[in-house]
Order: sequence, then structure tokens, then C-alpha cells
Amino acid sequence: MKRLSNFVIWICSKFNKEQIEFIVKELSDILKNKTLNVKPKDDFQEKHPNYRKFFVDATAPLTTKPDAKKKPR
Repeated sequence: MKRLSNFVIWICSKFNKEQIEFIVKELSDILKNKTLNVKPKDDFQEKHPNYRKFFVDATAPLTTKPDAKKKPR
């Protein structure tokens, strides 16, 4: 968060009030998905790198019918 605060301070030091208002409006549009060509960073894949990475074995796990006489405990 410190880096974000420094970024905000940098923006305030480089741009005038009208430019900052325009930046805020553009960022707001991006967050509302009104801008199709710009998408916010999606960090879900970084947080969950193995999500939906699975594979199916070539052979079936059961090759014969289980014995019906045995009861599981």
C-alpha cells in the first residue's frame, strides 16, 4: 500500500486538478467495465495457480466390478 500512496502523491505532483479528475473518471469507467480495451489485472491466477489444471487418466480406475458381498466399514 505504501507504493500505491507514493503513486497517488506522484500523480498529484505531476498533473493539475482537471487532469486528475479525468484520470479518476477513466479509472472509474474501467472498473465499471465500460472500457472494453482495458482490463484490470486479474490476480486470481496468481493466487490459485493450479485452479482447473487437471487431467484424466488414460485407463479407467475400475477395471472389474467390485465384489458385492464385501461391505465397507
